[in-house]
Amino acid sequence: MADAVEIAIVASAFGVNAVRADGHLKWAQAAKRAGAAGFEVRRELFASDADTAPQRLRALGAALGDLGLWSVFSTPASLFATDGELDTGALRLALDEAAALGARFVKLQLGGFAREAHGAAIVAQLASGSGTTRGAHPRLVIENGQLAQGGSPAQFVGLFDALASEGHAGALGMTFDIGNWAWLDVAPLQLAPQLAPYVEYIHCKTTTGEGARRFATAPADDDATFRAVLDRLPRDVPRGIEFPFDPSRIDADAARYVNWLARL
Repeated sequence: MADAVEIAIVASAFGVNAVRADGHLKWAQAAKRAGAAGFEVRRELFASDADTAPQRLRALGAALGDLGLWSVFSTPASLFATDGELDTGALRLALDEAAALGARFVKLQLGGFAREAHGAAIVAQLASGSGTTRGAHPRLVIENGQLAQGGSPAQFVGLFDALASEGHAGALGMTFDIGNWAWLDVAPLQLAPQLAPYVEYIHCKTTTGEGARRFATAPADDDATFRAVLDRLPRDVPRGIEFPFDPSRIDADAARYVNWLARL
C-alpha cells in the first residue's frame, strides 16, 4: 500500500453555521481528533471582522500549532478583478493575514485573469515578497471556482503559461478543486493531467444535483472517476476534505473520511 497522504479538513465541512457560532478553534480540535494533519481556516466564516485582526489571527495560529496542525488560510477574494487587472490590495491583505496566522498556504480565487493583462510578473513579485509578518512565507495557491470567471480551464492554463513565459514559473501553485468543475460542466478527469504540474493542494468533494441546486457531497467509496482524478494528480500534496460531515455523527464521520482519503 502506498504511503498515506496528508489530509486537511476544511472548516466548512463541520457546518458553516457551526463554525460561525463556535469559532474555528473548536472545529480544529475536532479535526485533530479525526486524525487530520491540517485545518483550513475560512475567512468568510469568522463571526466578525475583528477576528481577522493580526493579534487574533496570531492567537488562532498559535493554538493550531499547539494542536500539531498546520493551516491553510482561505479567502473568497479574487487575485484578479473583473476587468482583468491584478487586485494588489486583495492579494496583500490575504498574504498578510495568512502570515499572521502562520499558514502554510494562502488560497484565493483566480477571478478575471486574462493573458493580455500582463500581470504575471507582479503576481510573482507579491507572492515572494509580501506577507512576511514574523518571517512567515505562506505559499500562494489559486483555486478553480464555481463561476465561469475564475473557473475556466483556459484561464488556469493561460496563467501558468504566462508565468513561465515571463520567467516566473513556480511563483504560485494551484488548488485543484475536484468538485467545483461540475458547476461549469467540465470533466476534472480530462484536466487533471494538464494541470497536475501546478497542483499543490487538492480540495476533495463530488457533487449532487444540477444547476443552481448543485451541492457538495462526499465521494462514494466506489466512485471510480474520483479515484481516477486523484491518480492523475500529485500524491505528495495535501488533500483537503470539503464535503459536509453527517451532523449526527461528526467525529466518527470525520475520522472515517480522513483515514479513507489518506490511503486512497
